[in-house]
Amino acid sequence: MSQISVYKEYRLGDMLLRYLKDEENRVGLMLLPVSCREMELPCKDVGMDPLVQVKLAGDVYQGGYAPGNTLRDSESAMALRLVKQTVVTEDAGQDEGQDNAQSNCQDKDPDNAQNDGRDRARKLVIETILEDARGCRAVHRVQWIEGDPFITCRTGFENCGGQPVMLELLSSFSLTGISPYAPGDCAGAIQVHRIQSRWSQEGRLLTQSLEDLQLETSWGKGAVRCERFGQAGSMPVNHYFPFLAVEDTNAGVFWGAQLKCPASWQMEVYRMDENIAVSGGLADREFGHWMKKLEPGESITGPEAILSVSAGISLDEFCQRLTRAGERAADAGPAPEQDLPVMFNEYCTTWGVPAHDTIRDILQAIRDKGFAYFVIDAGWYKKDGVTWDRSMGDYIPSRSLFPEGLDKTTAMIREAGMVPGLWFELENVGDLADAYHQTDHLLKRDGAVLTTTRRRFWDMQDPWVREYLRERVIGTLQTYGFGYMKIDYNDTIGIGCDGAESLGEGLRRNMAATMDFLKEVKQAVPGIVLENCASGGHRLEPGFMAETAMASFSDAHECPEIPIIAACLHRVILPRQSQIWAVIRREDSLKRIAYSIASTFLGRMCLSGDVTQLSAEQWDVIDRGIAFYHRIAPIIRNGTTRILSDPVPMVRHPQGWQGVLRTGENGEAFVLLHTFAGKIGDAPENTGTGRTTGECETAVIPETVSIRLPERYDGKEWHISGIYSDTEENIILKEGRLLWKPAGNWKAAAVLLTD
Repeated sequence: MSQISVYKEYRLGDMLLRYLKDEENRVGLMLLPVSCREMELPCKDVGMDPLVQVKLAGDVYQGGYAPGNTLRDSESAMALRLVKQTVVTEDAGQDEGQDNAQSNCQDKDPDNAQNDGRDRARKLVIETILEDARGCRAVHRVQWIEGDPFITCRTGFENCGGQPVMLELLSSFSLTGISPYAPGDCAGAIQVHRIQSRWSQEGRLLTQSLEDLQLETSWGKGAVRCERFGQAGSMPVNHYFPFLAVEDTNAGVFWGAQLKCPASWQMEVYRMDENIAVSGGLADREFGHWMKKLEPGESITGPEAILSVSAGISLDEFCQRLTRAGERAADAGPAPEQDLPVMFNEYCTTWGVPAHDTIRDILQAIRDKGFAYFVIDAGWYKKDGVTWDRSMGDYIPSRSLFPEGLDKTTAMIREAGMVPGLWFELENVGDLADAYHQTDHLLKRDGAVLTTTRRRFWDMQDPWVREYLRERVIGTLQTYGFGYMKIDYNDTIGIGCDGAESLGEGLRRNMAATMDFLKEVKQAVPGIVLENCASGGHRLEPGFMAETAMASFSDAHECPEIPIIAACLHRVILPRQSQIWAVIRREDSLKRIAYSIASTFLGRMCLSGDVTQLSAEQWDVIDRGIAFYHRIAPIIRNGTTRILSDPVPMVRHPQGWQGVLRTGENGEAFVLLHTFAGKIGDAPENTGTGRTTGECETAVIPETVSIRLPERYDGKEWHISGIYSDTEENIILKEGRLLWKPAGNWKAAAVLLTD
């Protein structure tokens, strides 16, 4: 193996970016916590793992049984050699979306670059240019803004040669050297964390050891080990979130990434020798049916990756280093959103049959309750005798549901003091809509119209489609004065569509056109609030989240697992953007209402249900919940989360209890507590595990839930300044602990803590 040395290092806050170089001028990248910089790095039997993972058709594949498992470390990647590295510092307020920073870069001393602009926030851009003998050029771009606990990374690839090339793989990032703190092959030290997603069960944490994944080295260190995972289709969170964290449990160090990708994506944990590498980007030829032809002079840039590393913190805290990458987009969103207002959505009241008279009755019930938005959900366009999901796509307001016109309804909503909102599933069409037969403008696969059980899909690159959507979507929003749009998406294209050199490339282009249309909507309707919904949470990825104000957290409309899903999502999206249902039924007990309302404290409150049929006592629980929500909104907006209880193993049939602590930046915090099914009794040592061991593992809810609160940053003691529940709760603070005696199953309580 060739000699590997340190090429350049950059200190980026509490992170250290270390570029490696071998004798053949290949480059690799490590990301380390500054706090562990001085730890002795054990000697490793490793080869160079390339900074950019790329594979060109016709080039030699990696051996060691790699084909079919991974395209990493191919001849294409190994052939790239360092040309130069440039460093630029500029004001953080400048445009961060440049993809052509190469032309602006100047060679600078990286040590001096670290010291530039200390008196003001600045942006540091590190660009590494690699080429092979054929003239293929990779441009690897890292960006860091002063104060951020993360970096962003993306890779461009340009054909500067004289012949066309066909890409089969292009990574956005690739980190090597995991873990430098564990000897040899890191036996027993490494955990891999992923976050899974299924319909109405988003956010489940999956933690496995390297050994569980069969990523131990072979005895001869000549066989590839790789775990490649991701999502193929137009729902990028329809199995896994584009998230990965790797933990050295002995050193207490986490490495992690999120991908900003609205289409097919992949991540990989890879090794052949004692080194562990992680990478991610567009789903490749094998995983995502993606190939990209580049003629001489053509180029492509992959999706953005968000990367971080840290030591001495929990997984929850580490995940929030990554989600902070969404704060700038959220801060730049519509002004009303900055206070996290409460909204009403009538879907779980009318179930897809909204009507003027029904909306009038709802408005009478919720007037002056503190709602900022009123959303007319699916069905406002539906034909008589047809369900909402089979007739969407034409988007002509129903004369049966709105006999005096939709403008009368929106005027009524505004008169009630709320911003009117409207639902669209703008990329898809139902099988009973006239649009379903516009086959020249619908996506195709293998020459046939791409059709699922209930839907077809617009070709979002088609100029005719764009003009149609300008008329039917943007035109409707403008004509009736809507200030809010819920964008739903209830099926997936799958591996891709015709129209490009590969199905995966067709999908990538189509989804890029969708993202462009979202930008067009915001330009055409200034200040509009966009909600990202895809069967609930199937598009909860950083790209869609950056283009929208908030997202439907899930389609778990009125399920007992709502607080479990909502808490888990704190690891991947900002709570301020997580819209959570509180569906209230007339038969609900006061305890059940408080359970539902309290769940929304984990994000954004969205009310629905039988609000025209509730008693004064039921409304009292709701009103007190809304008031409590407004008190804690600043903590939801800016804060950090700790899940205080063990994971709930059965989400659909939860047992035990859950506790969540959200600590704000203003010296306040709140604790949210829920009990589920299970016996209330003495848990072993009252540690808060919520479970006992035994043949049946019967869940136990402690008679007294005891939670040790973290010390305040200012050294002051916590005090209880407010409690929300359906009844008075037995909650006290004692010797740095919060003690709660839950009065039964399916109970919720929220506690506001101040100084």
